Amino acid sequence: MKLGLQLGYWGSGPPPGAQDLVEEAERLGFDSVWTAEAYGSDALTPLAWWGSRTSRVRLGTALCQLSARTPTAMAMAALTMDHLSGGRFVLGLGVSGPQVVEGWYGQSFPEPLARTREYVSVVRKVLAREGPVTNAGKHYPLPYPGGTGLGKALKPIVHPLRADVPVVLGAEGPKNVALAAEIADGWFPIFFSPRHMAEFETALEEGFSRPGARRGKDDFEVIAFCPVIIDDDVEHAADAFRPSLALYIGGMGAREMNFHFDVFCRMGFEADARKVQSLYLDGHKDDAAAAVPTAMVEAIALVGPREKIRDDLAAWQSSIATTLLVAGDVQVLRTMAELAL
Repeated sequence: MKLGLQLGYWGSGPPPGAQDLVEEAERLGFDSVWTAEAYGSDALTPLAWWGSRTSRVRLGTALCQLSARTPTAMAMAALTMDHLSGGRFVLGLGVSGPQVVEGWYGQSFPEPLARTREYVSVVRKVLAREGPVTNAGKHYPLPYPGGTGLGKALKPIVHPLRADVPVVLGAEGPKNVALAAEIADGWFPIFFSPRHMAEFETALEEGFSRPGARRGKDDFEVIAFCPVIIDDDVEHAADAFRPSLALYIGGMGAREMNFHFDVFCRMGFEADARKVQSLYLDGHKDDAAAAVPTAMVEAIALVGPREKIRDDLAAWQSSIATTLLVAGDVQVLRTMAELAL
């Protein structure tokens, strides 16, 4: 079991003490450091800035949004980061949701699976640098059909340090999880419950069994977000995470399409999830947070006293997760290093 530091995306401003956390994570033996983006801070700039003070940890995006960059622009960033980090970059990608894709980036959301497959294919063509990059797909055609008619197929000027920069896909639905198992080097589940993985394991096996699958279960990474809140009072610890779950279940999507909501329904919390979503979308955010049951928090997070976290950690260690992504202060990092490493 490996540990990673999840810095996520920024709130109203840069998170205080992030550089110290990154350096402490490397000192403690963490394997990786990850950043994210939503519709505020981007994932790449903080990763490069904070990562420049490290020498060993892998530096990954969890996640970069497909609609934020064309696949060739994403590949340029990946090969640049990989050179600057000495071959430590991991490219995490995700489609996001229609609110962000269409509302923020002004792009079309439908056919996310086809777009992801095509996107990853173009990124890999750039990194392979075997010739001018072309793509006949309808989502990211290269050269562009139409326009001036002067578009020319090109290959990157810079020789990539690695042609096989790892690609990890964020996925929540079974079809997307199967796609990750087929074409990626790893899977990033934003909500991971070691006791509710049966459906996801079926989807992973489907992807591994497809013709031309890139990897198998023995060399495929499952990088699971593992929130940790240390507190002698379990309920108080859960209180610290309830608002975040309420936001994702209720506010990160629409009533008719919310992938985070769907995950908790698959885990068996459909009635609770519907109540949280309804309260949140009706404007009762505090009530929505209060409606998140402790059992739901405990399913996807480690909360409570150190001894309880140590005992609960066993289920994560025996699960399909290969890396636990931890978010928290220095004490949380040190505790998890002691318990897991």
